Amino acid sequence: MERTFSQLLMGHAQQRPQAPAMREKEYGIWHSHSWADMAQMASQMAAGLHLAGLRRGEHIVVVGANRPRLTAAMLAAQTLGAIPVPLYQDAVSSEYVFPINNAEVRFAVVENQEQVDKMIEIRGQCPGISHIIYDDPRGLRNYQENGLSSLDACMSSGAAHVAAHPGWVQQEIDAGHAGDVAAMFFTSGTTGNPKGVVHTHHSLIDRAQAGADFDHLGPNEEVLAYLPPAWIGQNIFSYAQWLCCGYVVNCPESAATMAIDLKEVGPTYYFAPPRVFEGLLTSVMIRMEDASSIKRSMFHYFMDIARKYGPAKMDGQSVGLVASLLLALGNLFVYGPLRNTLGFSRVRVAYTAGEAIGPDLFRFYRSIGINLKQLYGSTETAVFVCLQPDNEARADTVGVPCEGVEIKVADNGEILVKSKGLLKEYYKNPTATAEVLTADGWYHTSDAGFLDANGHLKIIDRVKDVGRISGGINDGATVRVFNQRGVHHCKVKISQRARPGVVHGMGLWWRKYGLDGTNVNQLTSQKLTDLGQAPTFYDCLVEVALASTPA
Repeated sequence: MERTFSQLLMGHAQQRPQAPAMREKEYGIWHSHSWADMAQMASQMAAGLHLAGLRRGEHIVVVGANRPRLTAAMLAAQTLGAIPVPLYQDAVSSEYVFPINNAEVRFAVVENQEQVDKMIEIRGQCPGISHIIYDDPRGLRNYQENGLSSLDACMSSGAAHVAAHPGWVQQEIDAGHAGDVAAMFFTSGTTGNPKGVVHTHHSLIDRAQAGADFDHLGPNEEVLAYLPPAWIGQNIFSYAQWLCCGYVVNCPESAATMAIDLKEVGPTYYFAPPRVFEGLLTSVMIRMEDASSIKRSMFHYFMDIARKYGPAKMDGQSVGLVASLLLALGNLFVYGPLRNTLGFSRVRVAYTAGEAIGPDLFRFYRSIGINLKQLYGSTETAVFVCLQPDNEARADTVGVPCEGVEIKVADNGEILVKSKGLLKEYYKNPTATAEVLTADGWYHTSDAGFLDANGHLKIIDRVKDVGRISGGINDGATVRVFNQRGVHHCKVKISQRARPGVVHGMGLWWRKYGLDGTNVNQLTSQKLTDLGQAPTFYDCLVEVALASTPA
């Protein structure tokens, strides 16, 4: 049976009312909210927003960090059949003008004084805004702005309405359907005005459930919600999958306390872009420099063991008795304490996406026993297109198509996707919609890549940056350089300094890795002299083809 988010919420509230749904840290103390609490908040807010004039099909912006009451506000809007539009809380006020006017927004639910000030600042440019409703009242006592009110007041009036009309909330929920629009997410708009990506309950819940099934997620998971709610990835992990699985979402106090909060929560399911994983590793290595010589020696010894055997162990391969014993000792003295220091002692599944992760960084985390994997998706696909199975996590791919996804590669190398999680449309932009969605349901990703022999998707570049054949391979084209030893993807620079047909691979240490993380030296072979181990010759014979050509 297809459901809406409000129906999922009420299901949890009825089946496990006292189970924790969300936790929020404030002044160093974690406060828990049960499923019954979340359902009550959402119901009262829905009634309060209804009394204020919010109607079915209308947009409402939500601006702020991850907070239970802002999450409840999104659920309240969806209960009414209204459409929440989360916006980035760290954006400057001018960046709100287009989304608000484009979506004809009258209602804004914001976190605190900072966001109230932004809304007041742009009110002259956004005359449609009639209601600004804030969560945190600090600093707002003397504000006299028309239409400004608190969530507490909204919930108070809503509670009275719910008490007077006991069946009203359920009637509103029952009026909703899976095919209704559930949310709208605005793209970054780096090349023009942002586009509103419209998703239904069905598209978001379908992808959330597919991801949950893939990694066997359940109600016992713990998640740390620290990324912006306006980003669809955070929305999927901490909202859609939360409501599908019924696990606990933890909201950190602030960005400054995130590292501490991470260790306190000990998430079992975690997502971060590569830069976060890199930052965590950097902090560890800096601390190791201050450790005693004995600790440093032990650390480096067991890390060498981890790099040698850890990835194979994570992939379920046999590494032999000696290696297993060394890994066990390393886990006792180094890897276990390290995972605890990072806050990953309980992580069962960790994902990264958004940009390519360095192979060394990827290998490090898997070496110490963290099940770090990559995924592929976008706002338009409701995130989940490809996922990596536990025993097939590799730095040079983004995984296999997950349930309900079809992938094909166009003649120009572009990846096309068909899925139940595709956007309904770009809001008020039929031209842009027609550019990315074909009549038979294929979505143009604008990414170039191919499926390897094992069914894993490899992303090479953006299509616009992949070269075309014009009597040969053009300068700047993305190509496959390959021989019997392997495959290397890189960009071509045609030079007149070498004979025609000669291929020169840049081997400087900072340039040796290709677009897919492979090392150019993997394609070469050399024989050495007996004396001095100097090379007598190199075997560098390779073939070159456009990257869009199948392997």
